[in-house]
Amino acid sequence: MKPKYIKFDAPFEKRFKKYTSQLPEVERQRLRKRMESFKEDVFDKRLKTHKLKGELSEHYAFSVSYSDRIVFKILDDEGVYFIEIGSHDVCY
Repeated sequence: MKPKYIKFDAPFEKRFKKYTSQLPEVERQRLRKRMESFKEDVFDKRLKTHKLKGELSEHYAFSVSYSDRIVFKILDDEGVYFIEIGSHDVCY
């Protein structure tokens, strides 16, 4: 599924900037490539996109590294709303 748009709020943008500022350049480039893949296909196998369970059962996540992910929700109009970025311990 190619998302029609990607939406996020100011708190996510702040966390995203903080997260990326702590990455080495090689990791930043990997994140850029993953974001490009995500924009083309939310379920690209390289992203390991999966539906979450429990309290986050209406959300999905995709891997940005071995230990980090972006949590998002697919909206009714085929847009995507980014919620959180970070380790698997992150929850909003």
